[in-house]
Amino acid sequence: MHGWNGQILRVDVTKKKSSVQSYSKDFALKFLGGRGFAIKILWDELPRGVDPLSPENKLVFATGPLTGLPVASSGKIVAAAKSPLTGGYGDGNLGTKAAVNLRQAGYEALVIDGKADNPCYIYVEDEKVEILNAKDLWGTGTFTAEDDLVKTHGKTAGVLVIGQAGENLVKFAPVLSQKGRAGGRPGMGAVMGSKNVKAVVIKGTRDIPLFDADNLKKLGKEGYNDIKGKESYEFWIRQGTMMALEWANESSCLPTFNFREGVFDEAKGIDGYRMEELKVSRRGCPNCNMQCGNVIKDVDGKEAELDYENVGLLGSNIGLGDLEQVALLNRLADEWGLDTISAGNIIGFVMEASEKKLIPDTYQWGSVEDARTLMEEMAFRKGFGDTLAEGVKYTAAHIGGGSEKWAMHCKGLECSAYDCHAAPGMALAFATSSIGAHHKDAWLISWEIATDRSGYNKEKVAKLIELQQLRGGVFESLVSCRLPWIEVGFSLDWYPQFLKAATGEEITFDDLLIVADRIYALIRCFWKREYPDFGRSWDMPPERWFTEPLTKGPFKGTKVDRDGYKKMQNWYYEMRGWDGNGIPTKKTLENLGLSDVTQTLNI
Repeated sequence: MHGWNGQILRVDVTKKKSSVQSYSKDFALKFLGGRGFAIKILWDELPRGVDPLSPENKLVFATGPLTGLPVASSGKIVAAAKSPLTGGYGDGNLGTKAAVNLRQAGYEALVIDGKADNPCYIYVEDEKVEILNAKDLWGTGTFTAEDDLVKTHGKTAGVLVIGQAGENLVKFAPVLSQKGRAGGRPGMGAVMGSKNVKAVVIKGTRDIPLFDADNLKKLGKEGYNDIKGKESYEFWIRQGTMMALEWANESSCLPTFNFREGVFDEAKGIDGYRMEELKVSRRGCPNCNMQCGNVIKDVDGKEAELDYENVGLLGSNIGLGDLEQVALLNRLADEWGLDTISAGNIIGFVMEASEKKLIPDTYQWGSVEDARTLMEEMAFRKGFGDTLAEGVKYTAAHIGGGSEKWAMHCKGLECSAYDCHAAPGMALAFATSSIGAHHKDAWLISWEIATDRSGYNKEKVAKLIELQQLRGGVFESLVSCRLPWIEVGFSLDWYPQFLKAATGEEITFDDLLIVADRIYALIRCFWKREYPDFGRSWDMPPERWFTEPLTKGPFKGTKVDRDGYKKMQNWYYEMRGWDGNGIPTKKTLENLGLSDVTQTLNI
């Protein structure tokens, strides 16, 4: 088999044993890698109702057939498990040397089972697998832990690590790498912490088996040159994702004061141009020539890596208009191992709850001191932070007072940085995302704003599904970054060429879209297996967007129309081949090669 190593590494930290599992070419072609491998493993091996923080849950790190190859932005890995935050399927991707090293060590995926008796870390070097003592690392931040591990194992090692938040089982703790790269918002870091695993360190020295290595190298070089020649490349290099902040504010979709508004009066203090004035360096993932990580010094004089999502949630959403102060919060979240999106979302919620006198303590909009206090309490589960560490859905249920209506989440996962009062299609994208309210599966809002902002129509729904197929299916399973395509216009036609050179297989884009539909359907069924009442009512955006119109900006008075939204839901399910309750039909599952799933769910 070319393009895949054909091996999955399994480590049981309870038994202190490892094993290697082989898989077939048919399996590889059917699920591709990354998210596809992860959901198949979790579907097959997790019993219904398993406690996400129990030893029985599995933590999967999975790469794909393009990971680690000399092609555009191929240094990604997916982290997946049953989510402790939502109780459904959870995952996320991050760029890291660990992704490349896992492939070069001879594996596409690493599956961690059980729970260690004491803090440990897993060390992989080709066929050598060790479970080592992490007593001295436990309790340290991600930056310190990674530095120590790199000092021990060398600069070529890739490290996946959790901070104190993961150790303390904060339910939105991600896995981190390279001092700012994070993935697994729905609590993948908490799952890792529940297993007493502080880190995974990987070194690989083997060649990935390729069908035509020379042609792949040639195509990769041409692809890199194509990216550098794009019209928007220079501006991207200057600002990266931070260029979206000015656009979001002008378009009235920048989350402001807990998503009450889409316009922030102090946006110029935190936008991409302000970042350029403070920028000291740029960081990127392996094999990337359009690095998106912009580094500035925060108010403490320490380096912090920024992107749009972090700044939107830790800036405008909490009323903070000073980028150096935002950078401080960003850095602390990365060090402690908190998801910046969920943390900023929850801080905004708490500040609004304080404003409305639903909680006894005072937390002021725009106060970096109050935000820092809340983040520290979350990460270390101190006082009120013990409640906040359960997520915004739980916190709202805890404090009551109608706060559930402005707890900004879908399926329990906090919304990322796009206000949708005036973007009904993006509201549907959040609500139907396979992990909860996250933009990575379908960043529809850019297309929506450019074409048909206020429409509730089939064309918008069809575009949403197309983006979910591409972003949430294809790129999450290749595993390769979507930003060259999304941000600078790198053609999708490159990817079948890369796959042919790597695997020798004629994989068309239609083939890839079928894989994407298969993955999305199986994830949907995972949710249904966990929650018998799962369905249409779960695919709803926060109530605030239906009932509280914007009070300022170019879309003042706008809110999502409930009837229009329900029509889009109907079209979405119909186009997906799902029933009226949003569950894949027997025919759809059979057509996707998932007949066994119909038996499990009695469809």
